[in-house]
Amino acid sequence: MDLDAYVAAHGAEWRRLEQLTGRRRLDAAEVDELVALYQRAATHLGALRSRSPDPVLVNRLSHLVLAARARIIGRPRPSWAAVGRFLLADLPAALYRAWPWWCGVATGFSALSFFLMWFVAGHPDTAAVFVGEDAAKELVDSGFAGYYTEFSAPTFAFHLWTHNAWLAAQCLASGVLVVPVLWLLWQNALNVGVVGGVMISYGRADVFFGLITPHGLLELTGIFVAAGVGLRTAWAWIAPPAQLSRGRAVAEAGRSAIVVAAGLVGLFAVSALLEAFVTPAPVPVAVRVAVGATVWLAFLAYALLLGRRAASTRAGSTGAAPAEAAAARREWSGGAEQRLLR
Repeated sequence: MDLDAYVAAHGAEWRRLEQLTGRRRLDAAEVDELVALYQRAATHLGALRSRSPDPVLVNRLSHLVLAARARIIGRPRPSWAAVGRFLLADLPAALYRAWPWWCGVATGFSALSFFLMWFVAGHPDTAAVFVGEDAAKELVDSGFAGYYTEFSAPTFAFHLWTHNAWLAAQCLASGVLVVPVLWLLWQNALNVGVVGGVMISYGRADVFFGLITPHGLLELTGIFVAAGVGLRTAWAWIAPPAQLSRGRAVAEAGRSAIVVAAGLVGLFAVSALLEAFVTPAPVPVAVRVAVGATVWLAFLAYALLLGRRAASTRAGSTGAAPAEAAAARREWSGGAEQRLLR
């Protein structure tokens, strides 16, 4: 290929394409011209990549083709309507569809944790086995309460947020393997049960429940949701619905899990603020527990009541119905030229 001759033959078209791509407004004729020049430039780029060793020209034309393509299809713009649809439809619907799973996880986790508390509290010698006698005394005297005031509240909140989000991500990502999720739940249930049992055995049950309840209700519910959604993904692989293939069932469960994962980022931010600012606040225990319980009940209403309504309509689903998807495609294709004319 004679590179100089090729550039001389098509350079004017490339310059015109660059000019049209940079314009804010195009009329109908210019839109047609832009599309035609884009198609030609894409063909030229393919020819240059296969025959020309000139990386500078290939890079320049690649950027031009990408810019023209973005101009044709339109750039996505942030939309408050999309945010509202996510918060009021997609997320609550995804939470509601998975509620049997995360409620089941919550029931099993709570039963195991309270059994461990009862066992450790009823057999004080086991506290020394689990944490050591000196460590148990230190935990009761100052360690448990001091944990919530060891760092400044903003730093503590950020640490809690990232830690809980990472734990939830592990539950969601490893859900299809089942065993890792069960192992993570066991570790956390063991920690809650043993610490609670030690505090109860030393007569400090009021301190334990007074400190863990304000934030623990919401925080643990977030973990239950993550684990339940992860296990739901595993079940979609183990026993997919009759009307879906195994791959399609796992893909749909995975999309729902992604929606839930985005929502849990906000949930853990709220629980971190509760733990950092409300749990150690110098106010009566009843006030702290009331604040935490109110936020927790608000989340349950959001997931179960609003979620039920959102899940009952196709507008609240995480995946559009075929007719809606087709309508969306028609709307996009019909509106592409209108976006160019703006």
